[in-house]
Amino acid sequence: MNDVDVIVVGAGGGGLAAALAAHDAGASVAVLEKLDRPGGNTGLSTGSIPGAGTRWQKDAGIDDDPGRFADDLLRQSGPHEAEELTRLLARVSAPVVEWLVDRHGVELLLITDYKHVGHSVPRLHAPAARKGQVLVDDLVRACGDAGIEIVLNNPVASLIVEDGAVRGVRVDGDRIGSYDLRADAVVLAANGYAANPELVRAWAPDIAGATYFGGHGSTGEAIEWGIALGARTGNLGAYQGYAAVAYPHGSIVSWTTVEMGGVMLDHDGRRLGDETLGYSGFAETVLRGTEPPAYVVFDTRIRDYVAAHEEEFRDLLEAGGVREFATADALAEWIGAPAGNVRSTLDDYRSSVAAGRDAFGRSAFGMAPLTSPYVACRSTPGLFHTQGGLAVDGDARPTREDGSVVPGLYAVGGVAAGISGRSGGRGYSSGSGLLAAVGLGHLAGAAAGAAATG
Repeated sequence: MNDVDVIVVGAGGGGLAAALAAHDAGASVAVLEKLDRPGGNTGLSTGSIPGAGTRWQKDAGIDDDPGRFADDLLRQSGPHEAEELTRLLARVSAPVVEWLVDRHGVELLLITDYKHVGHSVPRLHAPAARKGQVLVDDLVRACGDAGIEIVLNNPVASLIVEDGAVRGVRVDGDRIGSYDLRADAVVLAANGYAANPELVRAWAPDIAGATYFGGHGSTGEAIEWGIALGARTGNLGAYQGYAAVAYPHGSIVSWTTVEMGGVMLDHDGRRLGDETLGYSGFAETVLRGTEPPAYVVFDTRIRDYVAAHEEEFRDLLEAGGVREFATADALAEWIGAPAGNVRSTLDDYRSSVAAGRDAFGRSAFGMAPLTSPYVACRSTPGLFHTQGGLAVDGDARPTREDGSVVPGLYAVGGVAAGISGRSGGRGYSSGSGLLAAVGLGHLAGAAAGAAATG
């Protein structure tokens, strides 16, 4: 006798989307979250979900479609082990965004002021505040409206497996003791393994040693459960890093400052490389190139532009994490670098902008060249979440080497093989993590709900 039709393990964006989709399919749903609040890495993100061909893009005159989106993703990622999944998520991206808005009242607005890393046209949809916690709050409210219970402080310790099929979970926690919960289907939405240093060293050694800034619940056990059941993995070494986390504040230095023309300098006042690799791709460059802090340098025009569009950046301004300098020499003194180095770096960058390309290969310069007064933030590279996990089919079911699936089991978001490439952070396009979360969440929830009620 089952206690519920579908169990969702994890109350981040992917888990909450899966719960809503399963409920829409007529299933009864329980969401189990091991921490004391929902949100996971979604709550720490900008809440940006890419959608190709949405009605908001059409209203804005933006020509986009799933094929173009998939091509953009694969161009950024390079060949990898989930290319069909990439194309599938591109196809469902617009319907998922519109489903969240129309069916469940989630606030998502098209960002039109810039395209973001990996995208050839504007296609990210985010809350007006560009804060992931706003997205989480909307999803939690929608679950409440649907009568879906989100049970906090209930960590899942293992899966219940009978005759090779997943039939529920065992919960075991200090506060609640142990109990079994049975269901027709279990959706693993517990994110990846970035909070587990041992697994990071084993599976994503390129970013080992970077400070972790993601959700504390991303410890990798859900991936290990799937592996133990014979599921294969895909893109296991992929991750989303962030090259510029404000130091010591801990909030991100908006990468828009770099996209609009900013650069990153080391202790000696020299640039570290081609910043247009993106906030994730450039994280390893910064990690290997200098001891923290590094320095994000832009100017007052860029500062004011970003502050007008991004609440989190305004928060960093108010916290004193952004400093203004009248001259390059004043900037150099604050960094502790030779003034001649900083002047030379900015002069070389100005010449590169005029030439249309620099020695590192950068050719997109936004508002540059930079002009005084200059603006700078101290920063450190960080790891936000991993992007590889269990290989899944079109219904988000983990698959084995022989092509069979693990009955009764689904995997979404950081538990599943992501769409950012085989390894490292350079293949990450903005919003890929949330697309794999809510996109696969919708697919998993709909499939699990239909199976349970059919």
